[in-house]
Amino acid sequence: MSERRLMEGIGTKHRRFACTVDELDKGTSMTVPGDIPIALFRTDEGDFYATADICTHEEWSLGQDSDLEGNEVICPLHMARFDIRTGRPLCFPATVALATFGVEIIDGNVYVLG
Repeated sequence: MSERRLMEGIGTKHRRFACTVDELDKGTSMTVPGDIPIALFRTDEGDFYATADICTHEEWSLGQDSDLEGNEVICPLHMARFDIRTGRPLCFPATVALATFGVEIIDGNVYVLG
């Protein structure tokens, strides 16, 4: 059985495989599909963070279509900004925080928790 299959086995139902470390370039983001889509971000420093994919101001994918500046994600629809570490909205028009999720890196694989 492959290592990935073992990670998805019993006791890991809340761990979602997102990508390998090398598949997400620094300073970029992606959407991890699922019942609840999750935006996965990799900062210029190489740190990984995960939030709800949909902007809380307007339904727009942050993983697919956003700008990442340091630890802030900017929704291009109306320029709402969020801190990807906490989900906290940083300016109007956003007033509701994004849900955040833990991230684990195991043997070069990136997993979102939750």
